[in-house]
Amino acid sequence: MGSKSISEVGVDDLVQAGLTTEEATGFQRVLKDSLSCTKGSDPSEVWRHLVARRVLKPWSVYAHWDVSSKGPPPYWFPSLYHSKDTNLGRLMEKHGPSLLGPLYKDPITSYSLFQKFSVEHPEVYWSIALKELSVSFQEEPKCILDKSDKSKHGGSWLPGAVLNIAECCLLPTSYPRKDDDSLAIVWRDEGSDDSSVNLITLKQLREQVISVAKSLDAMFSKGDAIAMDMPMTANAVIIYLAIILSGLVVVSIADSFAPKEIASRLHVSQAKAIFTQDFILRGGRKFPLYSRVVEAAPDRVIVLPATGSNIGIQLREQDMSWGDFLSSVGTRSRKYSPCYQPVDSLINILFSSGTTGEPKAIPWTHLSPIRCSSDFWAYMDIKVGDVVCWPTNLGWALGPFILFTCFLSGAVLALYHGSPLGRGFGKFVQDASVTKLGTVPSLVKTWKNTQCMKGLDWTKIKSFASTGETSNVDDDLWLSSQAYYKPVIECCGGTELASSYIQGSLLQPQAFGAFNTATMTTSFVIIDEHGNPYPDDQACTGEVGLIPLYLGASDRLLNADHEEVYFKGMPLYKGMRLRRHGDIINRTVGGYFIVQGRADDTMNLGGIKTSSFEIEHVCDRADDSILETAAVSVSPIGGGPEQLVMFVVLKNGYDAEAENLRTKFSKAIQSNLNPLFKVTAVKIVHEFPRTMSNKLLRRVLRDQLNREFSIQSKI
Repeated sequence: MGSKSISEVGVDDLVQAGLTTEEATGFQRVLKDSLSCTKGSDPSEVWRHLVARRVLKPWSVYAHWDVSSKGPPPYWFPSLYHSKDTNLGRLMEKHGPSLLGPLYKDPITSYSLFQKFSVEHPEVYWSIALKELSVSFQEEPKCILDKSDKSKHGGSWLPGAVLNIAECCLLPTSYPRKDDDSLAIVWRDEGSDDSSVNLITLKQLREQVISVAKSLDAMFSKGDAIAMDMPMTANAVIIYLAIILSGLVVVSIADSFAPKEIASRLHVSQAKAIFTQDFILRGGRKFPLYSRVVEAAPDRVIVLPATGSNIGIQLREQDMSWGDFLSSVGTRSRKYSPCYQPVDSLINILFSSGTTGEPKAIPWTHLSPIRCSSDFWAYMDIKVGDVVCWPTNLGWALGPFILFTCFLSGAVLALYHGSPLGRGFGKFVQDASVTKLGTVPSLVKTWKNTQCMKGLDWTKIKSFASTGETSNVDDDLWLSSQAYYKPVIECCGGTELASSYIQGSLLQPQAFGAFNTATMTTSFVIIDEHGNPYPDDQACTGEVGLIPLYLGASDRLLNADHEEVYFKGMPLYKGMRLRRHGDIINRTVGGYFIVQGRADDTMNLGGIKTSSFEIEHVCDRADDSILETAAVSVSPIGGGPEQLVMFVVLKNGYDAEAENLRTKFSKAIQSNLNPLFKVTAVKIVHEFPRTMSNKLLRRVLRDQLNREFSIQSKI
């Protein structure tokens, strides 16, 4: 259709674009009707009309949209009727008039005002929001927030409360409505695409969790750390909840890690044992997992079979099979007394890489699930009746995010035991009647490029979600089109926050690859290179500084100085020390937010945060010709996953080919750090830019790459 305006598009143009004559005639009729209703003046209104009519396929509605003056073009708009039926909209309709008085109009018009109110009065918001989740206390909190201890930047939340958050996940409740017969988990094994999905009710889940908890009680003492390194299967969910129910601490390790990475996490956490599988099944292939875990020298391993009931390997003398573990306790009474703990007690140790090279051990408490569940309840609108699927792993924060959100809000957790890259996963989404589908951008790109989901029915999906890395606009457009242009909710947060600090909201227009709001009770400023905050209404780019009063955020690290990592060197704002997050963020015209990378030397590769130091440490030893390396990641023009580029300085008298080094670096990284990482390019230079104190300026190298990418895109 070239550069024609949308009003000039004829039937012949539409046929040339791939429609049949009948489809083209029908579409042109709807198009003319939409232009007539909107008077053709505002592209966003044309788009709103076409999406609402459910006839749209990707057209250049926004061909002449000026991003610099208008910001990102919105592709999805909330309706007033549906906004009042969302979790947050319903809460606003109930409490908005009394909290905001005559200023309250409706969930869409008054959203920003209500979010600001939640920041200024977090005690009020959390006293309301807690009632929306199935959180029950053995001892009620003395208050919502105690700010008397000035040494705690973030205050003390729900002081005096005693509970077990795993028990809250497992008990039936009248609100949100959870019965013993309610579905809790639906799942399917890869390769069983034509079989019915497997179902686990709340009662069945509770009984299986209790069974595992009793075996744990017989072997370990309260407070012991128990690691998990396995795919996120139904059994993994049962084990995770059982560890917390019995008063032990989960140590989360992703199943993609190399033995060295597993060993460092076991060492930091002092784990007494680890649950794993004999193998991982992915894409019809079998990958050893137990042998990789054993290389990390854990004290004891409990091994589950990837398929069937028998493990297919020889175990070490001190290790045991899943079957032997479950049969270690003779009597199987259904009664069980959970370990009730103060709300700030440790339940989970997760890891996030920093610039020091050693992964930061981040403790989660019973507060953490409350925070992440509340945010996903509010922004992904997860509720009773929803079936939620988000391929991830309990080794990353997203796994517990989804687990707790489903069980505390009454939704069903959907798990696919296999690779999410192929059609088998897509058919599971269809057959399980998934209503909320989470993704990472690299996954969407694979689906789109391979066309593996063609012909599947995803129309039960109400919304998508995306996190982990920068989204690509074209890929998200394709994803949205799979369910009549439903919104793709962007999420950005951190393990140490136990939540997202910015999100897309179903109460505000959505733009692809952009965030439109801070989450409830969250406030942040964007600061310039001198530490000065930009005005809240100014389009700008800078580092995020979080207001520290943040329910669920970490207040300690197990192997690092929390104060130094998150607060040292951050400016004061309104009498409070800002909390460091590390993102560089762009606030656009129109008020959207776009994450543009990291302020420090941490990078995001395929949704996994790692440090330049870790990668450089491995690559420095990959070839005799190398004097030193510098690892830098950049996002491609147009969005998409960050790409890893290695800069290299060679020793005097040595020569090397960049492509040969790239191959060696990729192999070294994959064997020592993560098999999912790869080097996109290698650049050999004479020297690195440095500060007067000899600190390597990776930012300068990153800027150089961004300029090169920009020039290439124009060519």
